Amino acid sequence: MSVHFEEITKETLYIALEMINSNPNYNIIENGSAQRELSELEEEFLNPETISVFIKLDDTYIGVMDYLMENPKDQYPWLGLLMIHGDYQGFGFGAQAYALYESEMRNRGLERVRIGVIKENVMANQFWESLGFLYIKTAKSDYGKEIFVYEKNFPKEA
Repeated sequence: MSVHFEEITKETLYIALEMINSNPNYNIIENGSAQRELSELEEEFLNPETISVFIKLDDTYIGVMDYLMENPKDQYPWLGLLMIHGDYQGFGFGAQAYALYESEMRNRGLERVRIGVIKENVMANQFWESLGFLYIKTAKSDYGKEIFVYEKNFPKEA
């Protein structure tokens, strides 16, 4: 069984909504509401700036990922979201999906990636640190939340 990516489209956006809404605790931390609406995700996932994909395990949708190849604010690539459906968490799929993402970014010649994690999201902060991300600073989100900014340099191929 292998993890792979599939582009999110207008026709499959409802599946992304199910993934997001399977994580009500994250939604509360992120937006103050346990459930998101399809219209919110359309803006988030179907825009020209970010690349939005499903994380699939063979034929099963198990998560979503959203990233920027270059953030206009700092010219770094940013991984904006990596979320595994609530039913599939705790099996290592998030780490597998990240490893595939990192491999694809290295193949494109990138040397590092940044992420921002809401300070209160303790599990996410621990997850990213376990994957080798290093804290670089605290920033404020557009909504006034404290965000821990992490960066990971990709190891050079031998």
